Amino acid sequence: MVSLRDIARVLDGLSLVAKEGISRSSTVPLETAIKASVLSVSDVVGLTKGKLRQIDNVHRHTVTDSVIFFKDDVPASNSHPPPTPGADAIVLLNIGSSMDPDSQTSVDVYPPPGALSTTNATIVDGAVIPETSVDVCLQSAAPSTSNTTAVNGAVTPLKQRRLRERKVPSTPFSRAMGFAELGAGLAWGTLQESTKRVLFGTPNSKNNQHALSPYLSERNAERLALALCRMRGAALKLGQMLSIQDESLVPAPILAALDIVRQGADRMPRNQLNQVLDAELGSNWSSNLTSFDYEPMAAASIGQVHRAVTKEGLEVAIKIQYPGVADSIESDIDNVKLLLTYTNLLPEKMYLDSAMKVAKEELSRECDYELEAKNQKRFRSLLTNTKGFYVPFVVDNISSKRVLSTELVPGIPIDKVALLSQETRNYVGKKLLELTLMELFVFRFMQTDPNWSNFLYDEAEKTINLIDFGAARDYPKHFVDDYIRMVLACANNDREAVIEMSRRLGFLTGTESDIMLEAHVQAGFVVGLPFSKRGGYDFGSTNITQSISNLGATMLRHRLTPPPEEAYSLHRKLSGAFLACIKLRAVVPCREILLQVYENYQFAEEASGKILSTSSI
Repeated sequence: MVSLRDIARVLDGLSLVAKEGISRSSTVPLETAIKASVLSVSDVVGLTKGKLRQIDNVHRHTVTDSVIFFKDDVPASNSHPPPTPGADAIVLLNIGSSMDPDSQTSVDVYPPPGALSTTNATIVDGAVIPETSVDVCLQSAAPSTSNTTAVNGAVTPLKQRRLRERKVPSTPFSRAMGFAELGAGLAWGTLQESTKRVLFGTPNSKNNQHALSPYLSERNAERLALALCRMRGAALKLGQMLSIQDESLVPAPILAALDIVRQGADRMPRNQLNQVLDAELGSNWSSNLTSFDYEPMAAASIGQVHRAVTKEGLEVAIKIQYPGVADSIESDIDNVKLLLTYTNLLPEKMYLDSAMKVAKEELSRECDYELEAKNQKRFRSLLTNTKGFYVPFVVDNISSKRVLSTELVPGIPIDKVALLSQETRNYVGKKLLELTLMELFVFRFMQTDPNWSNFLYDEAEKTINLIDFGAARDYPKHFVDDYIRMVLACANNDREAVIEMSRRLGFLTGTESDIMLEAHVQAGFVVGLPFSKRGGYDFGSTNITQSISNLGATMLRHRLTPPPEEAYSLHRKLSGAFLACIKLRAVVPCREILLQVYENYQFAEEASGKILSTSSI
């Protein structure tokens, strides 16, 4: 049974969020504020339910009927779609699988229907399992071959979410009201769950936190996920980051609901999209194009991507940032932190303040598309002569701080490569690991977003096309020097060196308990296992993720300090590389790749040099 203190905590959190909204509403007309408040309250208690706003009153748009063709003398707002389809390819919105790290909707370019029968499928234990679609909104569909998965031999419908067209809350007041509505909804859901438990008893659950806490009901988890999809921006980005954690960090009901946020955000209405393009590129932005597809190829946390064709005949991908998200990072993260704190959704030793500080810095960089363009050009230069990789060029005259246009490249994301031959999967896994180590130990400049759709494999050219460089960052020389030493120590099962490097890097303070030290060292050995022996390491038969999850729960209870700031983005990328190889079931000569990098590594002159000799490995 829920205690009055627990209810008071939720209500306190709600009141703080409401105060945030009031403090930001001084410039908003009273009538508007009252109307928004009434609508929010009615939605919370279920008196009204938001109706899906369809792009078309009759049917959902296909790719072809959303394309606008421009003439030199006709502005974008007066253009009309062509009467008949004329594309040789279709764009599919593929929802990331449950192992997809930090996933946003992926963009694949495929032949017309019928040319490939296993496009939207995943291989599990040798069986082809079709992936989820985007046609059902938070409901269990009838079992079918296109919309189900198999668990212990039984067919289980998947929970899905229909992509909606909904205006992005772009003002401080509208975003504060969104969080206030979410807080009120969580409070209402908690009271409903508490009442149900009083009448019918506490449900049995393997997850103790879920069984004891009425905050963590499935309905509340869905409220959280849908609110994040509606808000977009930093709020949704944080939800996607949380969605790749395991049950030692985030309760199972929350993880299940956060899978929804990885299916993509709501998309902007056409009029709001045009307003952004007009503001960023000028009212004559269409003069650079012959066509523009208003159906987004992907709708993610910070922006959405559209296909277009330039006057020169070049196919481009235009990434358009949601209005207001860059200016609301600070307040969005503070509001999410407020809700997480007052609902106890996350364990204390996650050091939420440190994680939120890093998130603010990362999101600020990701919202600067001019910086991303520089990052992409830098990577293009670094990888120009590297076989097996290609970075598309930036189209500067259709780019700005909030709009980024790049060459559109072909390919399938990593999870679709899992359908190809073992030889191909081994090749792609090897190239991904080579790229990851090269970025960290050679360039010291890494693209840290491991979303599988950022790596598009072109089978015809045997090339991985790399996209999305908003999360790219540099790493300091002294950090990388010690980190490569620690990687070698983990690979060699050198306990003393692992502890010493961990202290120098800031993972340990030097005063940890024996339990914490043992868990930390064993976690290092588990991660170093693929690099421990020469020859191909079979990622298809590994249990690395489960082992790390078990050790991570122990470290969360006993650690004394948050990880160093560099570790948040770095470990996200490294874990993404491992998960990709696991997804591919690739066999990769990891130790040989690491030793080649290590033997050519140049340590700083003031450092003590290679404290781990190659003769010992």
